[in-house]
Amino acid sequence: MDDLLVALTAKVPLVVIETDDEKRACEQLLDCAQGLNKPCYQWTVSEGVKTLSKGLRLIEQGQHCEPEAVLRHIKETATAGVYVLCDYHPYLSDNPLLVRLLKDIALNQDVIDHVVVLVSHELPVPPELRGQSLRVRLQLPSEREISAIVGEEARRWAELRGGKASSDRQALQQLVRTVRGLGHQDVRRLVRTAIFDDGVIDHSDIPAVNKAKFELMDMEGVLSFEFAVQPMDEVGGLENLKAWLAQRQAVFTHHQTSDDLPKGVMLVGVQGAGKSLAAKAVASLWHLPLLRLDFAALYNKFFGETERNLRQSLAQAELMSPCVLWIDEIEKGLATGDSDNGTSKRVLGTLLTWMAERKERVFMVATSNDISRLPPELMRKGRFDEIFFVDLPGEDARRTIFTIHLNRRKISAIDFDLELLVEASDGFSGAEIEQAVVSAAFAARAQEVPLNDQLLLAQVHQTRPLSVVMAEQVTALRGWADGRTVMA
Repeated sequence: MDDLLVALTAKVPLVVIETDDEKRACEQLLDCAQGLNKPCYQWTVSEGVKTLSKGLRLIEQGQHCEPEAVLRHIKETATAGVYVLCDYHPYLSDNPLLVRLLKDIALNQDVIDHVVVLVSHELPVPPELRGQSLRVRLQLPSEREISAIVGEEARRWAELRGGKASSDRQALQQLVRTVRGLGHQDVRRLVRTAIFDDGVIDHSDIPAVNKAKFELMDMEGVLSFEFAVQPMDEVGGLENLKAWLAQRQAVFTHHQTSDDLPKGVMLVGVQGAGKSLAAKAVASLWHLPLLRLDFAALYNKFFGETERNLRQSLAQAELMSPCVLWIDEIEKGLATGDSDNGTSKRVLGTLLTWMAERKERVFMVATSNDISRLPPELMRKGRFDEIFFVDLPGEDARRTIFTIHLNRRKISAIDFDLELLVEASDGFSGAEIEQAVVSAAFAARAQEVPLNDQLLLAQVHQTRPLSVVMAEQVTALRGWADGRTVMA
């Protein structure tokens, strides 16, 4: 409201508001105009010019529906007023006459103090008008306002259904944090969705609300929303990483200030050892949305487009905060070299700047299979809170992994000789153990017998794990990690 008042009193003839919440923009403009004792009018191509009043009632019959007619009407009107032109931007793109008429109105403001406000979801201003225009962003609702909206929608549900809406306190707080970054109209729509299905707000509503928020922001492409995340108790091993995350969960998800918040972790290690699984499990453990940044989709052949794509993606991730941002195989996008005309270096600079300056709660999880290809600037202390090395699972972890994958297929692990399987799978990654279970299950179906130790052991013995096939590389990776990283 302060920004709008400044715009309306500071001799700014053209105000630009980009928003999807047209109703709220008109409400605030009407309040400002009435405070300044100025009449306020709204124009749409469907209804022409009408006078705005409280409650957004449009009074008087609409006239001047044509885009040119409304500007000529404003130009010829001798009484100063605030004119809100809704969705006017398509007519400015290829019509120099309309641009000139707007400029005439702006240049004549010393004589007639008109203010023209352009309101639309997207509004590029023609170069001729930039010197006379000011962009104003509608303030997004605060957590207090969101809580009030939740209360209003709960009462509306109670009136319609004849009961009382209920909520889990923690789930309610998480819902309020989840819908931050959206306009009032979108907040109300998502809150209503969460309440109206059953009249209860609980943790089961949060994933769907996160996904809907992501879709509202139109982030598909470079960023993807990982709807199905892995529960942390289904990740075998990685005890140090789990303990590290548990210590920081409350600070990241509930702490009110942005000082000393966890920034992120780098997970390096052997392929198939569970780095990507661990990244997904972070979001599950902290009950946060998981966004995946796809470097393959990020790169563009046009100069400067790749960096712009990255900046937009990071800005969109901040709008989803609090969230977890997962960059898988980060070395593929930041590998050093001169074969790309410096694009990877510019991308690195953009990413490092964001990592240093970000204020929103975006916890970054980067995974890498080849640490030698990463630039040293990314790896220095302070970029990430910690660098964890994800090694091949030990005996206890392999036992847990076998149990997880058998139970996931509704097969009791008690019926298997886990000690024998653990011993036979020495040097296996978690992915290789899973594949052995899958292959043994197919063999059991083909033979029309229940899955048993013999079938599972046969698949284990037939597998040549990566630790054998690429023994030299695995040994070298372990040697690099010794003393430089924390064992996950």
